[in-house]
Amino acid sequence: MTWTVAPERFDSPDAALLRRDYYDEVASRYWGRPATAGEIEEGLADDGADLLTGPTGRFVVGRHGGKAAACAGLLVVDADTAELTRVYVRPEHRGTGGGGLLLAALEEAARAFGVRTLRLDTRHDLVEARGLYAKHGYREVPAFHRRQFAEHWFAKELPAGELTAPGV
Repeated sequence: MTWTVAPERFDSPDAALLRRDYYDEVASRYWGRPATAGEIEEGLADDGADLLTGPTGRFVVGRHGGKAAACAGLLVVDADTAELTRVYVRPEHRGTGGGGLLLAALEEAARAFGVRTLRLDTRHDLVEARGLYAKHGYREVPAFHRRQFAEHWFAKELPAGELTAPGV
């Protein structure tokens, strides 16, 4: 099966289900038990996903064998910096290359926005995410904010260059 990654509205049916799955997993891991419907709804409420569209950002959905299996967002912080957010690959699709393709799509989108530095935060228990970022050239950096749940901060400088995937 092959992966495809394409921009999609954060509130499309597939994107909405992926975002719900993302919040279910991160809340369940944080609490050490299955997340309640209320905890998932709390994560989704006013989470800023509406900023993940032009001109402030981008949201992408990855499909494995044609089925929605992953998502990620890019939020432009300033003229030089953007943050990655909601990077999620459904557990049954991890290790198949989708995470790297999500990152590549958002790096190209960042270049299109003129951004040269990507950054993100994650938690200690999200081991797979930390491994994905390190594998793709993101390095741990000092904290650049003090938001709740952030325990590790990463950044990557993007080399200047031509877009390799127009329209991503």
